[in-house]
Amino acid sequence: MIEVKEIEKSYGTLQVLKKVSLSIENSKVVTIVGPSGAGKSTLLHIIGTLDKPDNGEVVIDGVNLNSLSDDKLAEFRNRHIGFVYQFHHLLPEFTALENVAMPALIAGKSRKESFDRAKELLDFLKLSDRVGHKPAQLSGGEQQRVSVARALMNNPELILADEPSGNLDTENARKLPLLRPSRHLQADLPHRYPQRGTCPAVRPENRAAGRSSSDLRLKTWDLRLET
Repeated sequence: MIEVKEIEKSYGTLQVLKKVSLSIENSKVVTIVGPSGAGKSTLLHIIGTLDKPDNGEVVIDGVNLNSLSDDKLAEFRNRHIGFVYQFHHLLPEFTALENVAMPALIAGKSRKESFDRAKELLDFLKLSDRVGHKPAQLSGGEQQRVSVARALMNNPELILADEPSGNLDTENARKLPLLRPSRHLQADLPHRYPQRGTCPAVRPENRAAGRSSSDLRLKTWDLRLET
C-alpha cells in the first residue's frame, strides 16, 4: 500500500506540489492526469524515491521512505519499484537482453538467473527476436517494450510509468502494454509474473489517459490532486 501524506515540493520560488495526499491499495491501477507542468512527474519521482519532498512523507508497505539513508533508498528502489520512463533511458552500449537483466544483476542475482528471466519477459512482450539488438537498432515501440520488461525484472511490488507513450506515435502508443492496464497488468502479468503491489501510471491529459482502464483517475489541479 502507498500512503502519500501532505507532500510539498518547490524548486526555488516555484511551488510544484502543495500538501498532496493520497492512498493507493495493493493491486490497484491509478492514472494521474493533468496538463504539462502540473507536477505529475515530480509526484511520481517522489513516490519512486528519485526525489525528496520538502515536507510530508511517503510510506510504501509500512516503510517510511524518509527514514532510509541514500544507500537504503537505492536498495529499496531496486528491489521494490519498477520504472517505465517516457524516453526509455536504455543503456546504448548494451543489448535488449542486457538492459532488461541489469536490475537483477545489480541486485546480486546470478547471470544465468537474470538472463533467463530477461528472455522470458522479452518473449512475453514479443521481442524474442530482438534480444541481441542494441537500442539504436530498435524502433521506438520496441525500445519502450524493453523498458517495460526491465521494469518487471525484479518482480516489483510497485510499477511507476511516467507518460510511457509520450514520445510514441499513435499506432505504437496503442500497442504499448501499460496503456491497457486492465488487460495486461491486471490479467496477463499477475498470472505469469505474480506481483502483490500497486501500479500507478502517469499519462498526459490529452493522450491515452482517456482510453485507459484504471481503478482510479486523479487530476492535478492548483498544485493538488482531485478525483
